[in-house]
Amino acid sequence: MRKRPRIRPLVSAQRPELSWTVCEKSSRRCVAARRRKQQRAVFQTAGRYFSAVFRPCVDRVWRVSPRPPYCNTFVCFERYMLLHSAGSRARHPERPERMLLSWNLLAERGLVTHCELAPSRLATAEELLACHSAQHVANILATKEEGFVDGGDTYTNEYTAEAARLAAGTLIDLTLAVVRGQKRNGFALLRPPGHHATKTQAMGFCFFNNVAVAARAALREPGVNRVLIVDWDVHHGNGTEDIFYEDPNVLFVSLHGHDGGAFYPGTGHLLRCGAGAGQGFNINIPWSCFGVGDEEYLAAFQSIVVPVAQVFQPDLVLVSAGFDAALGDPLGNMRLTPAGYQGILRLLLPLAGGKVVLALEGGYNLDSTARCVQACMEDLLRHGNGEDLPGIPSAQLLRSEPDVRVQCAEVLSDVRTVQRSFWPS
Repeated sequence: MRKRPRIRPLVSAQRPELSWTVCEKSSRRCVAARRRKQQRAVFQTAGRYFSAVFRPCVDRVWRVSPRPPYCNTFVCFERYMLLHSAGSRARHPERPERMLLSWNLLAERGLVTHCELAPSRLATAEELLACHSAQHVANILATKEEGFVDGGDTYTNEYTAEAARLAAGTLIDLTLAVVRGQKRNGFALLRPPGHHATKTQAMGFCFFNNVAVAARAALREPGVNRVLIVDWDVHHGNGTEDIFYEDPNVLFVSLHGHDGGAFYPGTGHLLRCGAGAGQGFNINIPWSCFGVGDEEYLAAFQSIVVPVAQVFQPDLVLVSAGFDAALGDPLGNMRLTPAGYQGILRLLLPLAGGKVVLALEGGYNLDSTARCVQACMEDLLRHGNGEDLPGIPSAQLLRSEPDVRVQCAEVLSDVRTVQRSFWPS
């Protein structure tokens, strides 16, 4: 086999500095060319994966489906986020199909044609540093050079950092569009999720706290002084609590499984009410048992969440919309139905003049997650178009076992007792 000739560096006796300048420029061009080639390969990989798994193709749906003359609801879907994946190494619960199948169902039902696709972008360092430490941001960005790393529950690969920045940046722009009145509401299908990410630590499948970063960005907007964050994911939003624990401009409410601290992540006790200026602006509703269903969640919203929110008078409502409390979820062991999620959302939509943004968090039963996403999107579209949304008939709600109802009633009574000192009415 003939060997390729070895290329030697150009040397000029007369002007050596010129030779090295030429070589340096050439090297820079080569590096830039390699980077462009790598980026093309990344997006080609995303496109092949997207086309192989997803039907019907979103580009085709957007091109041929009739569009209404007005769209008051934003929806976010960025296929690059699919590349954050454990691949064939493990059947990890936080996998691309969570987002894909939800989008697929929205497309099949024709819901996406009544929305406007939110543009996607990377969150800037300044935006991320509003909620996270510089070391944490640097640690996440460094994962681009490490390839796949199995960190237990929170894996990374070479695409994780960009996917996490895309999730945060896209939610920021969607939220600001709603705040500025360009749209009435929105739903961001994002991954990786974010509500477990604290100021300094990635955990629980989360890297950057998408909802927290969006809330900080919204609070910089004129006319936005108070933000309500509702976290209905079955796991406590410990990262969001950590970031806003002393902030009186953000009211954080989390409904989650607790089981005496034995349920992941073990935080979210009802006595954690905030500190300093933020005392009273952190509300935890920790369920003491599993099997909690529609009626208990609706009772929590009707008796605690909505009354407090009406006194707080938020200018924006952000929802950490995890659907792992849905019936059939392998990690949640709760019994919420799509009708139950609709009932909860209908209680939130009148707040903040209807400026409500949902961001996908958990949800690991692919079918139930997709159906719950569809139910919420239907109500966002109806409310965005000015339709009245009545309460959900009780016949459509799933009743829990008697002992579960008793335990949940005790939890709600305890929470009201604790919060009465901060919210007397």
